[in-house]
Formats: sequence, structure tokens, C-alpha cells
Amino acid sequence: MFYLSEIEHTLRLPPHLLNLPLNEAIKGELEGLFVDKVIAQLGLCISVYDIRSIDGGFIFAGDGASTYTVKFRLIIFRPFRGEVIAARLKESNANGLRLSLGFFDDIYVPAALMPNPSHSEPDPESRNQVRWIWEYEGEKYPIDGTDEGSLDADGLGPVSWWV
Repeated sequence: MFYLSEIEHTLRLPPHLLNLPLNEAIKGELEGLFVDKVIAQLGLCISVYDIRSIDGGFIFAGDGASTYTVKFRLIIFRPFRGEVIAARLKESNANGLRLSLGFFDDIYVPAALMPNPSHSEPDPESRNQVRWIWEYEGEKYPIDGTDEGSLDADGLGPVSWWV
């Protein structure tokens, strides 16, 4: 689910950051570029783990900023197909579910990818939402955010889901 990925990037460091320690300034710029963004073929960047090397410090003519080649590692969130993850139900409608992992709130499970067999029905507690029901071995399991006992501070209970 979480991976360390080593990246090499050519980074332009603006002159106003040169008063900071070099590692701190570079880490701040890397976080602004990569954290909370999806990187193709890698996944969602959670954090800059460490900086392995910094080379360069070249100033190109007419620029004023120094340019470094930086090797660093990122913590990447990339669940594999079929992995079970624990998420909190944020919203439920006829189109599917919106889930939260705490650090990432925009997980959408469209109706076509709901476990089979499942169906939606009007939620008796909320006029604008539906409640999804998963049927397994003759039993009905509502996906309503109240499973597994206690609720946390925001009132949303956990739900396990397949990616």
C-alpha cells in the first residue's frame, strides 16, 4: 500500500529561499511540487521521506535562481488491485460511494464497481442519500458508515473496501 520511490529531479530554487539552510529550502520546494499529487506510474505522494543527494547549484544566465539536481525518496500510496483497505464513508448516492482514508478524501467507488450482488435503496435517515446493501451468502450488509462499533469524532464509522 505504501512504497518508497527514489526520484531524481532538476529543481530551480528561487533566490528568496537561499537564506534558509539548503536541505530545508530544497525539501520545502519538493514538498510543494510533489506532496498531495498523483505521479504517473507511481501513485499518490504522501511525503518527502529524505534527500539522498544534492548536486549542482548552477545559476543560469539571466535567471538569478540556482538549479540543483536532487535525488530523494517519496512515500507513495499505491494500493494494488484487490487490496482491502479501511476507509470511512463520506457520502453515498445512486452513483456510488465517496470514501476517505483520513489523508485522502477523494476515493470514489462507482456503482459498477460495487461488490456483486449489491443494490441501493433510499436511506431512511437522510433524504438526499441512498444506502447501499451488499448481499453475501443470503445475508444483507448495509454500507452505511456504522459498522465496527464505535464512531469517531466526526461521526463516521469505518468500512472495509476493495480497490
